[in-house]
Amino acid sequence: MPLAFETDDGIGSRATLGLIVLKTDETIEHEFRTFVPDDGIVLYHSRVQSAADVTPETLAQMREDIPRATAMLPETAPFDVIGYGCTSGATVIGPDGVAAGVRQSFPGARVTEPLSAARAAFAALGIRRIALLSPYVESVSRALRQAFEASGTEIAAFASFDEGRESVVARMTPTSLLAAIEQTVADVAVDGVFMSCTNLRMAPVLAEAERRVGVPVLASNQVLAWHMLRLAGIADAVPEGGRLFAVSGLDLAA
Repeated sequence: MPLAFETDDGIGSRATLGLIVLKTDETIEHEFRTFVPDDGIVLYHSRVQSAADVTPETLAQMREDIPRATAMLPETAPFDVIGYGCTSGATVIGPDGVAAGVRQSFPGARVTEPLSAARAAFAALGIRRIALLSPYVESVSRALRQAFEASGTEIAAFASFDEGRESVVARMTPTSLLAAIEQTVADVAVDGVFMSCTNLRMAPVLAEAERRVGVPVLASNQVLAWHMLRLAGIADAVPEGGRLFAVSGLDLAA
């Protein structure tokens, strides 16, 4: 005789989230453990093919691979939100292109990425004038600057590490990132700082960076996690998430 059993709604009693991670990303999954509460929130990961060297051309190639990566997520999971973890990739492909790729497998899920998440974070915090930092080469960083300016954000200061290798970006120390932020905003007035790239280890220094520069400091993994949670209706505060995670609501029109 078969054993009797019962079923329930699964482990995502509050929210079910999906995350598309670049093959070359060594940081985002670790940092999401800091930003995403585990109380009733389940987070599934999939990997998308990506190149070791970051250029506009290699980023654009991911457009074709996003649907395949998304299809590897559990098809019976009731996803509330699926995020694509690449700021520069979202800039090159475009938020609509990312969403279209994801929704081939999960048409009912909300979709976001760090570019849209950063824009939502700026709106939530009233940030209009930023210092923008990027790890990447000029051709990649230029597209990101243009995308923010096109949506009405003023870039008062910009700095880059001018690095194209993901393996190096993932090994930049948090102390180096903190020093770069201080150096970039030393002589300019801004409403906030945005450190772009999901491969950078910003979680350990977010609170200290905000203390030192006196304005909100945002980073790709932080804004993406925050946006995914708020889109899923999760308003939990996360102390390690800086000033952004004190914002519980979300203007879905932003």
